[in-house]
Amino acid sequence: MQRIYQERFKGRLDYRDKVWRVLIRDYFQQFVRTTDVVLDLGAGYGEFINNIQCGKKYAMDLNPDTAQKIARNVELIAQDCAKPWPLPDASLDVVFTSNFFEHLPDMQALARTLGEARRCLKPNGRLIAMGPNITYCGDAYWEVIDHHIPLSEQSLSTLLEQQTFGIEKCVDTFMPFTMSDGPQYPPFFVSVYLRLPLAWRIFGKQFLVIGRKGSV
Repeated sequence: MQRIYQERFKGRLDYRDKVWRVLIRDYFQQFVRTTDVVLDLGAGYGEFINNIQCGKKYAMDLNPDTAQKIARNVELIAQDCAKPWPLPDASLDVVFTSNFFEHLPDMQALARTLGEARRCLKPNGRLIAMGPNITYCGDAYWEVIDHHIPLSEQSLSTLLEQQTFGIEKCVDTFMPFTMSDGPQYPPFFVSVYLRLPLAWRIFGKQFLVIGRKGSV
């Protein structure tokens, strides 16, 4: 998998980092306070966790390259996310994940991962998840060889509700399918795109689901 990701993102790491800076500045930062404790689940090369403004940062990933890519102020948790996390109950304000859940081996692993996220989140803590929406990606979803779980905004929302999360936001079409191939549009275009929800309906093939942990 390490070699797959190196090949997939070859020549695009600087571009991806620039795009994530815009995504955070113009959209995701509104959901994260500067004092929050944040875990980036499936952090990859750290584009989100390196750039988000928050109080304490964790990155969870098994890719050996993650350790070299995350910033010095990010604490790495290199483990299987479906196993118990080495964090106390109610210790996180936000769990963020992008294009990761579909790579887990099966729904049981996803359910265990969501259970750990719920345990570690504080009451009213957020789980923010982006990912390709199989409803809109069609066959292209399975052309990515390490996709294992078919997910949509509705199926993920249902799983979160089973873990007693309330759904704060559920968007079926948010961002385009991938940044790992295709044109490298100027980051300015991303900023404009985020301000035009109508464009999401045309170009968006990824869902965005935000769940809030209940008090149960």
